[in-house]
Amino acid sequence: MKKTKTKLTGISLLLATTMMIVSACGASGNNAANGGAQPSASPSTESASPSETTPASETPTPEAQDEGTLTVYLNDFDDIIGPMFEAATGYKVELVKGNGAEIMSRIQAEKGNPHWDVVWLDAMPSIYGMGEDNQLLTDWTPDNAANLKDSYQAYVPANKSFYPTGAHAAGVIVYNTNAYTADQAPNSWDDFAKPEFKNAVGMADPAIAAPAFPFVARFFSEKQLDGGQAFFDSLFANGLKVYPKNPNVAAALSSGEIKAAALQESNAYGLVNSGEPIGIIWPEDGAPASVRVAAIQKKTKNPNAAKAFVNFLLDPATQQQLIDQGDESYFEPSVPGVNPKADRAADANLVAADAAWAFEHEAEIKQWFADKAVK
Repeated sequence: MKKTKTKLTGISLLLATTMMIVSACGASGNNAANGGAQPSASPSTESASPSETTPASETPTPEAQDEGTLTVYLNDFDDIIGPMFEAATGYKVELVKGNGAEIMSRIQAEKGNPHWDVVWLDAMPSIYGMGEDNQLLTDWTPDNAANLKDSYQAYVPANKSFYPTGAHAAGVIVYNTNAYTADQAPNSWDDFAKPEFKNAVGMADPAIAAPAFPFVARFFSEKQLDGGQAFFDSLFANGLKVYPKNPNVAAALSSGEIKAAALQESNAYGLVNSGEPIGIIWPEDGAPASVRVAAIQKKTKNPNAAKAFVNFLLDPATQQQLIDQGDESYFEPSVPGVNPKADRAADANLVAADAAWAFEHEAEIKQWFADKAVK
């Protein structure tokens, strides 16, 4: 009996071992069929998948396993977007911020080995150029792109390399109310060249401030190169002062160093809301627009999180929260159902330069402008 018991025990062990091997092979086969190991359900890890409460519209169908934390390059404002996105989707995100020139220089330096997944920037012409240079994911449409207003659908390039999340005035006319009444202040862009405003007007540098290039590009694209040069020549001849960024323009206006300016709209309304003696004029012929766009790096290692981020930016609830709580809260939303700031002009007229044209002439315009500003 003792030998029989030993023999049966051996057979049982052999069968158990065989079943374990078959089970393991089956599990391995399922993982291979699904593209490898599945992501952890916990959103606390760097490569976390969306939580169970994530809205379906924010969670694209997984194409591949994300490898880590989503890295977003963006303008140096709206820190709020990071916590908003993490709370809504469970994806972890790292924000790398800077002005337009800093971000574009960083992207160019990393061209052979990009460290970013998404760029979200007030630089539509530059990002259009990145799409032409094969640096961006193309031919992908976020679910929420269907919400875009017709005017913003028109900004989406044929290759679908970026999507607009809103636009603000790269420059409105502002003036110091201690220097001018509303009737005395410049009311059109051409007024900046009038003798009564000699040495009194300032603006931001288009080679440094992200919104400043869309501002000058609008005049160059509308008047063409020769006409644009003639227009700004008239301003320089009248003593136009150029400052690195819009906050520098705002400071010069508050101090009385200048009495009027072309100033980005959030900075303009910020001065008014802080009690500064500043008036704002939206010119009838339109305020040059800076269109903010989002694009995905072509070889991103986090495609699911990247697509979720762009889709998130096009959600009306996201844009409303950015207006209600964000640092850059004065802008025109790109989707309907979003209420701009109550004190923003209801008849604000934004006019943007064509992205392809502006990109084609960007280096030339910036160089010309830099040469003039130095003189």
